[in-house]
Amino acid sequence: MTGRLTIAGLGPGGEGLVTPEVTAALADATDVVGYIPYVSRVADRVGLTKHASDNRVEIDRSNHALTLTAEGRRVVVVSSGDPGVFAMASAVFEALEDGPETWRDLEINVLPGVSAMFAAAARAGAPLGHDFCAINLSDNLKPWTLIEKRLRLAVEADFACAFYNPRSKARPEGFLRVLEVLAQSCEPERLITFARAVSTSEEVLTTVPLIEAKPEMADMRTLVILGSSRTRLIERAGQQPIVYTPRSVPE
Repeated sequence: MTGRLTIAGLGPGGEGLVTPEVTAALADATDVVGYIPYVSRVADRVGLTKHASDNRVEIDRSNHALTLTAEGRRVVVVSSGDPGVFAMASAVFEALEDGPETWRDLEINVLPGVSAMFAAAARAGAPLGHDFCAINLSDNLKPWTLIEKRLRLAVEADFACAFYNPRSKARPEGFLRVLEVLAQSCEPERLITFARAVSTSEEVLTTVPLIEAKPEMADMRTLVILGSSRTRLIERAGQQPIVYTPRSVPE
């Protein structure tokens, strides 16, 4: 049996946002590898072995997946959202580059998924409707000084920003520092949206001016979108407001 490795995105949480391409890959897999909560989203069936592991072991997980593939297994490595956005695709390729030369001959495919930032933006309206950037606020793999530099430069360039991993239990003070940097760099009325558990039954969307933002509004299930200076809010009676960024900027 010829092995095949697929790196797939499961989307932000709702089953309706898992692509048919990913569903087909999972149906054909002999093994699913990933972080415990993501592997649990894949239904058990005869012939499928699930390999769930804890957080922060991405390279070990990748090495395991590549080893299984080299043994002839049809392996799917699962991520939430899109696997190429702060997820497992880069980890697998890091392991591939550092691993045995024979791994480079393996069949490897990356299947896109609906990223949390696009799901959150769609729920809010269109806050990423003009130029934007995405920043991972976790300092596990990069120093805080670099995060702060990128925050300040993104605000200076007037990007709308999608923030991943804003506030964990292990480092709850991190997002407070982010808000302090933004308060120093942005006008207080700049819109900021907290989109928690988008596409699930626990979904909550909150948009406030930056001056009203509090650290406890975010956790690791929250995608935060900071608008640009031109991002607007349209109030609607009895309905959720629409947040959008106009497509153009006047000279």
